[in-house]
This record gives sequence, C-alpha cells and structure tokens, in this order.
Amino acid sequence: MKTLKFKLYQHKRNRYLKRIINASGVIYNHCIALHKRYYRIWGKHLSCAKLQSHIAKLRKRKDFWQSVGSQAVQDICQRIEKAYQLFFKHNKKGVRPPGFKKLKKYKSFTLKQAGYKFLGGNRIKIGSRVYQFWKSREIEGTVKTLTIKRTPLGELFMVVVVDNCAEPEFEVKTSKIAGFDFGLKAFLTCSDGTTIESPQFFKQSLTLIKKASRHHSKKLKGSANRERARKNLVRRYEDISNKRRDGAWKLAHELTDRFDVLCFETLSLKGMQRLWGRKISDLAFGEFLQILEWIAKKKNKLVVFIDRWYPSSKTCVRFV
Repeated sequence: MKTLKFKLYQHKRNRYLKRIINASGVIYNHCIALHKRYYRIWGKHLSCAKLQSHIAKLRKRKDFWQSVGSQAVQDICQRIEKAYQLFFKHNKKGVRPPGFKKLKKYKSFTLKQAGYKFLGGNRIKIGSRVYQFWKSREIEGTVKTLTIKRTPLGELFMVVVVDNCAEPEFEVKTSKIAGFDFGLKAFLTCSDGTTIESPQFFKQSLTLIKKASRHHSKKLKGSANRERARKNLVRRYEDISNKRRDGAWKLAHELTDRFDVLCFETLSLKGMQRLWGRKISDLAFGEFLQILEWIAKKKNKLVVFIDRWYPSSKTCVRFV
C-alpha cells in the first residue's frame, strides 16, 4: 500500500467539495450524538451496522446530507466505530471516546470504490464535476481509496491510497552498522563519534510566531482582518512543519546511504515531552523515525530498536 498526495487547483467549483466536507461534519456530529443517546437510554454500545442503517434512512430525507456519497457516509460510521473500539481497549491508559467537532475544523471525506473517476492527465471527476490537480507523479497500481482533505488555510488536497504498485529496487551495500543516541543538545550522536545537530525550526521562527499570534489576538472576532491574521499565523506553522519534514527526509536518506543497519533506543517520547515540552516537539524524533523506517524498508536496510534501559548514551560517550 502506498499513499500519494496531490494538491487541487484553486477554483470556484472547489466550494462544492468544501460543502461536502461540511456536510460530512454534520453527519459525524449526528452520529456521535446518536451514540451518546443510545448509551444513555439502553446502556449499550451502538453497533456500526445499526448506525449505518439509520443514517441511510435519514439521508433520504435530508437534502444537505445527500451531497455526501453513500460510501463516504459508511466510512464516517466505520471511523467512529474504530475510535470507540480503541476507547474500550485503552480507556485505562487515558484514551478518550470520540467527541463532537466544529465544522470549520472538520477536515475530510473518503470515497472507496465509487464516486470518483480519473479522466486522464491531471483531471478527476468527483460526483458530477471535474477538478484538476497538480500531478507531481504518476498514479500506478490499483486505487483503493480517495480522500479529499481541507487544510486550515482552506486549500484542498487529494490523498490517493494505491495497492499493487511496482517499486524500483534500491540497494546499496556498505556493510556498516551504527548506533544512534537521541539527545537534547545534539539531535543524534553516532557510535562512530559524529554528531548531528537539529536546526530547531520552531525556535528559529519563534519571534515571527509570537508576532503573528499577537496580531491575530488583537483583531476583532468575526472580522475579515482577524481571518487574514489567522491565515498568516497558520502559514507560519505550516512553513515550520514543511521545513522540519524536509530535513527529516534528507537526513533519513543520508543515514541509509551510509549504513546498512541503524540501531536506535526505544524512548518514551510522551514522558520526555512532559519534562521538556516544546523542545521535544521541535525535534520531532518520532516523526523522523517513521520516515527513516519507511526509507530503510524501501532500500532494504534494517532499523533496530534497543531497550530503553540499555546504556546507549554511555556507549556513545565512550566512543567520542
């Protein structure tokens, strides 16, 4: 399975997709309300099959709901069911049940086998309308799902999940093994004595973030100036996120080209975040490991995780 992401062209007809996302948010909140009411009356969990059947009947009487495809409605019910199952399984660990969402913050809807059609080139038909997207790469394999996502800036992206796609083999053997220790002063300390510093993109942009946040808080609520200030603040955060992700991809490629086996310690990132807060979030070690594992699998490299109580820091210091 592979996930491809494409940005949709800005166009007036995009308002129809945003309307579908808003309608999906209304259906989602209605499903949450039904779950709460059913449990309050019967003391039982509302099954996904019953919920889908009930929503299908309501959808016939509500014109606004009919803009959302039947498969997208089924996906909403299934996602709520998964969220409740996680809550039942891990509620003692602090996992909370799904709750209501503001329509402005509701992000997406998902189509599976029907409701869309690729027309060739960079055009796709969703419902009865044709949209264009930035085709940065070819879509190879069998399309399993298509998701339309809305960002806080109001931009629309198309996320395509494909299966059975042919991947080119990348295999460069170096016969080298390295261990890495994560730290606050140095992002990674390698067992060969080298260190990798983190740019700390959030810390670099903190002055601009504070300035944009002050401008936003001073504007009158509900005004056009406040909306412009909000979008400016969101752009600042998105810029930081993009820089951090780009740096993580480049570092992951660099390490997998240098070593065949990469060893990391298993860390409690949530516990570290409680202790050091913003700095741990800025380093984004968890996101980096996810990217590294994906690239290592693609290049036939091995990522090994060592127990957190192993004295890796002392070992790396000894090598230095």
